[in-house]
Amino acid sequence: MAYKKILVAIDRSSQAEGVFEHALDLAEKEQSTLMLVHCLWETQELMTPYIGLGTIADVDLYGSLRKVQQENLQKHVEETKGWLRSYAQQANAQGIAAEVSCQLADPSLGICELAQKWGADLIVLGRRGLGGLKEIVLGSVSNYVVHHAPCSVLVVQGVATPNIELTTTATPVTTDTK
Repeated sequence: MAYKKILVAIDRSSQAEGVFEHALDLAEKEQSTLMLVHCLWETQELMTPYIGLGTIADVDLYGSLRKVQQENLQKHVEETKGWLRSYAQQANAQGIAAEVSCQLADPSLGICELAQKWGADLIVLGRRGLGGLKEIVLGSVSNYVVHHAPCSVLVVQGVATPNIELTTTATPVTTDTK
């Protein structure tokens, strides 16, 4: 099957480069277009007023906090788009067309929805390799995408952190009892 539209979901983890490289190699072989996407979720949560008893001052404080939050969110979106554009420029330098998208959404849902809207043939994303309780608590974007994507999914396995073996070398101690 030819993949003409490849959606590449990357985050700011150490795996991002590897995921991008896999997608770039595949796009070069398939003569595909890339859509580089990053989802901002933590900043999307609604702020609620925590102070006061419902006075006009609380409304003003909430409005001020909300304005600062929106300004910070816009700044974060622009920084993220710039970061994604650097990847797009690398793809363009190799003759591969690439677009960028910064989604304000839960990554699991945002990736699947964008793939549907954009008409992706393939989604390429990484996985952190969490298991057990960590995966239950933190969730698994890759697992959700594999089970809900409207197209094929390529999961790039993260590089495992090498186990560091603690070894001790003992120097023999001799006692001279002369």
